[in-house]
Amino acid sequence: MVNRFSQLRRKEVINVCDGCRLGFVGDVEIKIPEGEVKAIIVFGPCRFFGLFGRGEDFYIPWDCIQKFGSDIILIDKPFQHRERPHDEKRRKRF
Repeated sequence: MVNRFSQLRRKEVINVCDGCRLGFVGDVEIKIPEGEVKAIIVFGPCRFFGLFGRGEDFYIPWDCIQKFGSDIILIDKPFQHRERPHDEKRRKRF
């Protein structure tokens, strides 16, 4: 299977561990002398319409990729979901 980077950017990354949609491929890490793909990088979600930057990026090693589809990439990597401190304060008030 031959893919160009422009074709990878159109594919959505989905985690099969929890069924979470991570986003679209934003970048690829390549080891230059060997020409080996090390990982794909999915940019984090936008904060408040993109005005306050983005969330944390997802770094997905090449070994975690399970399948390439025509429009999605399935990965198998557990991610830790972090709770925001201000969300915990809101929950305690109610």
